[in-house]
Amino acid sequence: MPASSDISHPDVPNPDVIVVGGGIVGLSIAWQLQQNSISAVVLDKALGSGASHAAAGMLAPVNEAYWGESEVLRLHLAASAAWPEFAAALGADTVDYHRNGMLLAAFDADDKTQLAHLHELHQQEGLTVETLRSQQCREMEPLLSPSVQGGIFSPLDHHVNPRLVVQELLKAVTVRATHVEQVTGNCVTTSDGQTLSCGQVVVAAGAWSGRLLDLPVRPVKGQILRLRGEPGLLRQPIRGLIRGASIYAIPRSDGEIVVGATQEEMGFDTRITAGGVYELLRDLLTLLPGLSEADLTETWAGLRPGSPDNAPIIGWGPSGICFASGHFRNGVLTAPITASFVTALLQKQEPCIDIGPFSPSRFVSATSSSWRDLQAVG
Repeated sequence: MPASSDISHPDVPNPDVIVVGGGIVGLSIAWQLQQNSISAVVLDKALGSGASHAAAGMLAPVNEAYWGESEVLRLHLAASAAWPEFAAALGADTVDYHRNGMLLAAFDADDKTQLAHLHELHQQEGLTVETLRSQQCREMEPLLSPSVQGGIFSPLDHHVNPRLVVQELLKAVTVRATHVEQVTGNCVTTSDGQTLSCGQVVVAAGAWSGRLLDLPVRPVKGQILRLRGEPGLLRQPIRGLIRGASIYAIPRSDGEIVVGATQEEMGFDTRITAGGVYELLRDLLTLLPGLSEADLTETWAGLRPGSPDNAPIIGWGPSGICFASGHFRNGVLTAPITASFVTALLQKQEPCIDIGPFSPSRFVSATSSSWRDLQAVG
């Protein structure tokens, strides 16, 4: 796929593809393209500092399974299967990748009822899980409260450190820190007034994709905390149901524990709020009281890219632009397989699974001339 013309900038080669968006999805796409001998450059004013920087790194198709989202579940299962090879290519130890499963724990009787409802979904979808009694949960993770009523262990779910993944990808791909103002199928205009041409533009700008291209993607704010204790303090990645709320705690090899996350419809607001931090700590210490002496080292907020149907937007859109956005809570999980999809599309090949359900065309109808019309109606 030859580039249509040169990019007149000294630190940018003449790429076949310009990827707009420097989060884990955009960087993974550029990396995968390069593995297939397709030159790519990533443009983003704040490379790797958005949702990818905030994310905990749960690779959890089972714990992210919801009623009525079977097609998304199939995508997530395929994405999960792609991660071991991707992590190995980057260095599994380097990116702190672990395949030790995840425990979903229910705190009280009502939470246990919700747990049973989720187990019905797991059975219906044929997911391999193990139901656990209260004592079994505490044997698996001694820091859990004695009040925990039971749990479900998913051996399929795994986790990684997205910040380390982004660091490795930034070393491997060509990037330019610049703000993109406008795009077409093979042309990008930046805030410094340059017009850059290429063979194909891919938009993977996360929550900002909607601002750039009138795409029905909205920001969903998530506040997140980082604690630190001795390595191994928390043995097991934990997701908890606490009096109807949901929380997770993901341990890192160096003793860091990532705790999250709120889910707020607040537009492009990334403020850290007292209420958000309080709710996370309240629920965390209700579920895992043994973490009360851990150091609180960081508070952060990121913006997940949500779509109207909670499914990603991948494929060809108007003006010949290729989209890879709307991954919501699962951008880290789906980054490698999304990169494979985009690479296949650009090579005029069939992706490894049917991505028709995730096409941008699902947001265009005979009665809506644009995605903005559809959003207004919705």
